[in-house]
Amino acid sequence: MPRFTRLSAVDRRQKTSAFDIVTEADESAEAAILSALRARHRSGAAYIGEESAGRDPSLLASIATADLAFIIDPLDGTKNFASGLPLFGVMAAVTVAGEVVAAAIHDPVRADTAFAIKGGGAWMESAGGERMALQVAPPVPVGEMECVVGTNFLPEPLRTEVNSRLSRLGMSTWLRCAAHEYRLAAAGHVHAVFYNRLMPWDHAAGWLLHREAGGYSGHFDGSGYLPSHTAGGLVCAPDQRSFDAVRGALLA
Repeated sequence: MPRFTRLSAVDRRQKTSAFDIVTEADESAEAAILSALRARHRSGAAYIGEESAGRDPSLLASIATADLAFIIDPLDGTKNFASGLPLFGVMAAVTVAGEVVAAAIHDPVRADTAFAIKGGGAWMESAGGERMALQVAPPVPVGEMECVVGTNFLPEPLRTEVNSRLSRLGMSTWLRCAAHEYRLAAAGHVHAVFYNRLMPWDHAAGWLLHREAGGYSGHFDGSGYLPSHTAGGLVCAPDQRSFDAVRGALLA
């Protein structure tokens, strides 16, 4: 947070494109989080951070096989952060034998955190410790749904086809920040989210948060999500009928 709105031009750089950037804040936050986790868990757990996996892609393979793994996105919404827009978050997921069992999505601006435990529900916790249970939105017809739709990583011609069908939804939006998009969906403030590229630090925590808030999800082909999956697309909706409706509307 001391770096927010104080980043100079030399504090940021491109990774894969002008839309994919990293800042000193990303790298410093990841180093601090992973250092704290390693000090607390000395059991040979795997640690997969977005920036460290960028330097060593082989870390991704450990998610499927590790008895215990921590998946960290130290600063989701880096473009917003670097633009001075207070819409970014910190995402963390815990996996056991390749399955997500715990999640946390923290908003450093509001200082509150959305938590989920497999089989234990999902809730929002304020900085003062107050808790509020999270629940996905009630189902509505697809023409009344407000959805987060990320089409930027879809291959052509599918990207153009999906964009041409957005008017079938009641409303579509994209915040450049999966952390807040998943929090909105889990709290019932949007009906569904739609993504293509599935890097685990962007989706493992949000997927569990949404599921434990009562939602239904699947890949574009209807199969189940795992954090080791980095492709196949993902739709999260209030229930299976809503999932089918969104998938049918956008993917025909």
